[in-house]
Amino acid sequence: MEYLIKTTETQEFIDITHIVREAVNKSGVTDGIAIVFIPHTTAGVTINENADPDVVTDILSGLNKAFPEKNGYLHIEGNSHSHIKASLMGSSCNIIIENGELKLGTWQGIYFCEFDGPRNRNVFIKIVRG
Repeated sequence: MEYLIKTTETQEFIDITHIVREAVNKSGVTDGIAIVFIPHTTAGVTINENADPDVVTDILSGLNKAFPEKNGYLHIEGNSHSHIKASLMGSSCNIIIENGELKLGTWQGIYFCEFDGPRNRNVFIKIVRG
């Protein structure tokens, strides 16, 4: 299944947990794996806390301190910091499906990570029966 994400900021985390849950529900799979894949080199996906929005703010702040926009990078497009951040987050994640539910921790959510927006982005979700 393919989903479109429209980002509105240069950098942002968008909670896509509800999209992945929808894909699981549509699939009818009760036990298996949900694979979330981001086909972009300046965006990624991660699982982290979704109860306190300050966590996302702190993650972005930390990434920007570690990999600032201007840092003598050689890439001519000027977005090397975005490529580095996307590589650190990763382009995919797997979530166990058990009894028709995502096996996430109490405070966990699945985030699309934009590092070079705003853009129209794709998220691919594959549900595999276990």
